[in-house]
Amino acid sequence: MLLSCFFRINIRYPFRWVFGAGLYLLLFSLTILQYREQEKNREYFFSNESQYYTGVLLDIPEIKPRSIACNVKISYPHQQKVKLYLAPDSAARELKPADEIIFYANMQSFRNLGNPDDFDYVQYMKIKGFTGSAYIPESDWQKTGCQSRAISPQSQRLRVKALTMYRSLIDNKDACAFISALTLGYRGDLSDDIQEAFRASGTAHVLAVSGLHVGIIYVMISLMFSFLGKTGWRLILRQSLLILTLWIYVFLAGGSASVMRAAIMLSFFCLGNMINQRGFTYNTLAATAFFILLFNPFSLFDISFQMSFGAVAAILYFQPKLDTLYKPKGQIKKYVWDLFTVSTAAQLGVFPLVLYYFGTFPTWFFVTNLLVVPLIGIIIYAAAALVAVGAINRVAAGFFDRIESVLQWVAETLTGITLRIVQISESLPFAQLADSFITTIQLPLMMLFVFLFARFLYTHRVKPLIIALISLFAFQMITLENQLRTPSPRLVVFNNPDRSEIALFTEGKRHFLPVPDNGFLPHPQKRILRLSDDALAGFVASSSFPVDILVLSNHAGFKMEQLIPLFEPSLIVLDSSLPRSVANRMTAECRQLGIHVHDVTKEGAFSLIF
Repeated sequence: MLLSCFFRINIRYPFRWVFGAGLYLLLFSLTILQYREQEKNREYFFSNESQYYTGVLLDIPEIKPRSIACNVKISYPHQQKVKLYLAPDSAARELKPADEIIFYANMQSFRNLGNPDDFDYVQYMKIKGFTGSAYIPESDWQKTGCQSRAISPQSQRLRVKALTMYRSLIDNKDACAFISALTLGYRGDLSDDIQEAFRASGTAHVLAVSGLHVGIIYVMISLMFSFLGKTGWRLILRQSLLILTLWIYVFLAGGSASVMRAAIMLSFFCLGNMINQRGFTYNTLAATAFFILLFNPFSLFDISFQMSFGAVAAILYFQPKLDTLYKPKGQIKKYVWDLFTVSTAAQLGVFPLVLYYFGTFPTWFFVTNLLVVPLIGIIIYAAAALVAVGAINRVAAGFFDRIESVLQWVAETLTGITLRIVQISESLPFAQLADSFITTIQLPLMMLFVFLFARFLYTHRVKPLIIALISLFAFQMITLENQLRTPSPRLVVFNNPDRSEIALFTEGKRHFLPVPDNGFLPHPQKRILRLSDDALAGFVASSSFPVDILVLSNHAGFKMEQLIPLFEPSLIVLDSSLPRSVANRMTAECRQLGIHVHDVTKEGAFSLIF
């Protein structure tokens, strides 16, 4: 960049790329530096022994069946994010974001279960910024009485107050949970069945506060400030107030990644309006991605980041082309057609990612979105009006009780209709394509085909069609190779905490077999014996019965000195149903006797080709 300043004036223009190259190198270097610094903050630095820590709750605690999960930012001795699982007592249930606690714990690093069909949990937690976890008994922690004044915890604390208001205004639990997810992005109260129904119907995007929701809020706020006008200093004031109000909403919604992405894009949109540069463009999208990645480079590996920007890029690319296919007459037809083209464009952009990460794709998404998305807007407006009237009603001592009841009925009724539509869509025949995973190489090939084939349909040029067909051919060849090289079935002892699970694993699925508690497992070559109780306690044999693999489950009273003379196993597998103390004892005994041992809990699932 400095070198470009010394060029003579008459040659500066031909060599303008020197400044641009320097600028790109500078920004790239800053991003790499930021990535490395954040990677250091995600490394595991904790001691192997228990010690005291102080930390601040970052989010709303999540109530689980046997614990209360808390995201905590440790301030001493290391400034790192950890996942704490507190014993579920009354004190833990009263914790709120921004509360400071002191606790005594032995921090553990994250580990994958090692099952052949599990996702990379360690990488997932690293992307989210967490470095370790620990279970804390009720006697090993307490509040300090202090609160953090940082923006993120305080926004979550305000979010708790908003959720409390929702629960006081809306009686139906499912409706309250759904509206909380729509407006605040909080899905902790949504049942697993409802979340799965939204995923299967292709409407899961409405549960995460993103561009759709922030756009609806933007329209509502814009109408509020419409009296300021559209020209001169009034326009600048209006757009400034819009930006300010949008970020207040981001603060209220907890500052999640998806809502911040949408707010940044809309902020750029407002800034463009100030200088009469209207509309969303690829530059707006690129600028938003640039600032997010400059602040947090790990966002690039976040699925929600990839799908969010993929959907918006697809809308910018496909929607104008789809819009030319049909010109409806009338406002209602135009609204329905616009909704259809936007939904279809977004799905075209994200369905390769959906197949890559989840292996499923909703087939009725275009119908469900046409019905659900309009209802979402009405529900958000009704919820905003309900909150406003409810707040006034608390001050006015019940003056607007009837209006509040009507708005509550509207919100609950529309929510019930929306949930019913989603559940019906989920139950339709062929509601989703399942088990259709694609590989890392197939992902860019599919995206290349979709975008270039669409370009051919729009421009009728041959070159995009040729490249698209080559991509499709390569995609099909990889699919054929994967089908011809299907891995052999494997007998697997899975690592499932506190329970035993043995199954035949083939074609990416678990196929459960009739496995005896005490008896031989089916295998064409190996003799595999499983024991689950003390049926052989005190048993004495005149000669041993050799087995290749001995699988021990459930029972805590196994003794190696008794089992070894009976079976002389070449390998002992300790499954995840054994208590940790028992597994550790038996591992030490096996090593003393010189017998190979595989502890499923520590070393991951044990598998054997069938």
